[in-house]
Amino acid sequence: MSDPFARTAAPLCVVTLTYVADLGEIDAAIDGHVAWLTKGYEDGVILASGRRTPRTGGVILMRGEREAVEAIAATDPFVAGGLATIMVTPFVASMAAPVLADLLG
Repeated sequence: MSDPFARTAAPLCVVTLTYVADLGEIDAAIDGHVAWLTKGYEDGVILASGRRTPRTGGVILMRGEREAVEAIAATDPFVAGGLATIMVTPFVASMAAPVLADLLG
């Protein structure tokens, strides 16, 4: 039986956003945030994103070393506008499902 996991050394970061403004302010700024996410996907820096449950912020999986990811995340309109704070957790994806391995490389 073959190994079901791909080996990789991709530098990744989990970015956790925490809203510090009320949801009305978040919703008013959502278009800018979505445009920022879209650019991140187009640039190949963002791999996945979504809302936290309950809706207290979001989670973004980003490719790159901590310093680079922090710099990019700081330009998110939610963060730059003082609507959310971020926590960046770097990790190295030493194993991944084969379907993800090509994305991580």
